[in-house]
Amino acid sequence: MNVTILGSGTAIPMRGRGSPSLAVFMDNGPILFDMGPGTLGQMARLGIGPEKIEKIFLTHFHPDHTADLIHFLFACRNPEILKRRSPFSISGPPGLHKFIKALQSAYSNWLDIPSQTMQIEELSGTEQMWQDHGHYRIKTAPASHTPHSLAYRLENNAGKAVVISGDTAYCDPIIQLAKNADLLILEAAFPDDQPMEGHLTPSLAGRMAGLAGVKGLVLTHFYPECLKTDIAAQCRRTWQGELTLAEDLLQIRV
Repeated sequence: MNVTILGSGTAIPMRGRGSPSLAVFMDNGPILFDMGPGTLGQMARLGIGPEKIEKIFLTHFHPDHTADLIHFLFACRNPEILKRRSPFSISGPPGLHKFIKALQSAYSNWLDIPSQTMQIEELSGTEQMWQDHGHYRIKTAPASHTPHSLAYRLENNAGKAVVISGDTAYCDPIIQLAKNADLLILEAAFPDDQPMEGHLTPSLAGRMAGLAGVKGLVLTHFYPECLKTDIAAQCRRTWQGELTLAEDLLQIRV
C-alpha cells in the first residue's frame, strides 16, 4: 500500500499546500479520501486522470474537503471521459445523497451522471462493521467535528492498516478504530497554545497515537498558525514513535 498526501493544508489558500485530500494506491488503482480544491490537479501531476478514479470516501461535507467533487463530476460528464471510464462510487456520512443532489441542482444538469456510472453510498458512523471491497476492507468511526463526520480504517488483504481521521477533536472512537494500525493520519490544525474547537493540536494528536498503539503517525491539515510553530516538538510531548509531517505529494509506503 502506498499513501500519497494530495493536500496537506486547509481552507486557507497557501502556496505549496492544497486543501485536504489523500490517495491510497494498491493493485487496483487509487482510493481517494476527501477531494478538497486542487485534488484533480494533484492527481494529474501523478499521471492519473478523472476516468481512473473509481472510489471516493468523504469524511464530511465542508468545502475544503469536497469542492473538487464538483470538478470531478463535471469532468466525468465530458463525453470523451464518460465513454471510457468504469463505474465509480462515492461513499460518505449520512446526508451524502442530499449533498450531491444539492450540488446537481445548483449546477443545473452539468453534474448529472448516468445512474449506471455513479453509485452513492451513505455510511453509518455508529455501526462498527467491516465493508469488504475485494482487495481491501473499510471500517468507519464517528469523528468529533460535524454531527456526521467519519474517520476511516482501510486494511489490505495482507493486514496492513491505514487510519484517516479527517477533521476531528480528541476522539476516543478514533483511538479504538486505530488500534495497532500501521499508519495513523491525523489532522493537527492548530498549535498547542491556540486550540480550536473541533480540531486537534500536535500534542493531542500524539496522545491519540500513543493510546492507539500505532506504528507510525502522520500529521496534516496545518493552518498558518500551526505552521509558524515547531509542530514536531509539540507532538513529541506526547508521542515518541515514528512521526511524519505531511507535505503535498508526499508518498508513504505502508
